[in-house]
Amino acid sequence: MLVATWNVNGIRAREAQFCDWLGRDRPDVVCLQELKAEPAQIPERCGHADYHVYWHGMRGYSGVSLHVNKALHADAPAFTHPGFDMESRIVQVELGDLVVASVYVPNGGKDYQAKITFLSNLADWAARLHAEGRALVLCGDLNVAHADIDVHPRERKAGVIGQRPEERALFDRLLGTHFVDVARALHPGDEAMFSWWPPWRNMRQRNIGWRIDYILASHAIADRAADCKVLADVGTSDHAPVMMSVR
Repeated sequence: MLVATWNVNGIRAREAQFCDWLGRDRPDVVCLQELKAEPAQIPERCGHADYHVYWHGMRGYSGVSLHVNKALHADAPAFTHPGFDMESRIVQVELGDLVVASVYVPNGGKDYQAKITFLSNLADWAARLHAEGRALVLCGDLNVAHADIDVHPRERKAGVIGQRPEERALFDRLLGTHFVDVARALHPGDEAMFSWWPPWRNMRQRNIGWRIDYILASHAIADRAADCKVLADVGTSDHAPVMMSVR
């Protein structure tokens, strides 16, 4: 099984790139963030016929989606939102005992407290699902660099949003004893594994960035992960997709 996540920074701007990538890698589950479009504005061909698709978006801002390959789950699944959803930032789907969520955490620049509240609610939601015995895969742009290794040395700045101690503490709480940060577990010493780059001065080409896009998985799933990597060759968003393969 292949599970992938990508902050497209505008689905209409990335329409062709998304379709090309979907055709190339054929993930079983795809989570997108920052659609910047209402469902009616989504280009028709982005609703690929081989996938059950749910678009959850707003005009020009935020938005998430989930795509489930029909070969993985033949019947149309139920897509829902936790009660703490705001600004079209989370959608989840139940695939038997497995719950997959596409999440776009506020960056906190305009309303830092809203970010803290969202992260806290996200951690509570994940804990409840795990307490119910559900397996869970959480994918998306969490807008937090979990540790210094997740930020290029030139970008490490004490007190900057995305690197603050309280944000990292909430990330720890989200992980708890239930989740595995799959990419970091498989590549613990990789100091150049970034998924977002400031969109200036060729930062992406120079790989001076942050890792803020994650696939977090319950232990039962993470233990079967063969790889989880950043697809830095895909697209012109300021983020790159992250894809996990599970045996």
